[in-house]
Amino acid sequence: MVRWGILSTANINRRVIPAIRASKRGDLRAVASREADRAKKYASEREIPESFGSYDAMLESDAVDAIYISLPNHIHAKWTVKALKAGKHVLCEKPLALSLKEVDQMIAASQSSGCVLTEAFMYRHHPQTKLVGEWVRSGRLGDVVLVRGTFNFKIQNRKNIRLEPEMGGGSLWDIGVYPISLAQFVMGEPPQQVYGEQRVGDTGVDETFVGQLHYTQDRLAQISSSFRTPFYTFVEILGSEGRLTLNRPFVQLDKTRQLIFHPNSGEPEVLEVEEKELYLGQIEDIHSAILDQKPPYLSLQESKNHVRTVLALYESARKKEMVSMS
Repeated sequence: MVRWGILSTANINRRVIPAIRASKRGDLRAVASREADRAKKYASEREIPESFGSYDAMLESDAVDAIYISLPNHIHAKWTVKALKAGKHVLCEKPLALSLKEVDQMIAASQSSGCVLTEAFMYRHHPQTKLVGEWVRSGRLGDVVLVRGTFNFKIQNRKNIRLEPEMGGGSLWDIGVYPISLAQFVMGEPPQQVYGEQRVGDTGVDETFVGQLHYTQDRLAQISSSFRTPFYTFVEILGSEGRLTLNRPFVQLDKTRQLIFHPNSGEPEVLEVEEKELYLGQIEDIHSAILDQKPPYLSLQESKNHVRTVLALYESARKKEMVSMS
């Protein structure tokens, strides 16, 4: 069994806690907060056996083997490196970090400690996304020409940390990374060039971002993200032999989810997808990496390329010109 500790009491924990408990080889043992009373209350309400009044205290404890880091973006790297150096395996929320220097530090800490590090892109592990990969790799779509993806939701509370520039806020870092990562998965590589445009809000972060990604073989991806419109996610993958559409590609999957193949001729086909809790796959994957020594499904090079792409898009938006990824 892998004994888990959760670093912070962030809202996203509500999705990961059931996944750890549903996994056959996971045991949720502890939670840590910067305030002892808060940690104790959080643990009591969720029936977590142990609580720690500081992050360091949990990392120094022998009570856990793996850490889930759900802290704000700007301190992912700091606490991931600390956890790895303390001999803990780490599942870190996306984005892995806010700079390539930080990503390299995290990778180096993983390699030197011998502990597993992986980025928490839960949708990548779901059967729906893997089926998309199978269709693309098998050539059933023909030559992929264009990937289009969007992820939007409206922020009502203007005190949301997603609007804080010093904490790594912005729609691209928060939700735009999803269509970026899917485009990279479909294309099998990062883009060669990118062009981005942003609409910056009163706090100084991009509240809407639109990007165009240029790949080898004249392939393109168009991505967008926004905090200014009602919730909406959608992906379309266009190939020479047809297209795939996903109406709920990145979020908790439910009965409204549809993966549809639209052939060149004939009627659209609704594809059957194995039902699985969205966050369970990423937990099972890191368990296999820890206990079976299998490489994580999402490689650290892929995660580094996510960060490279976001940074290049922001650079492009600032300069108002195409930016090379070389």
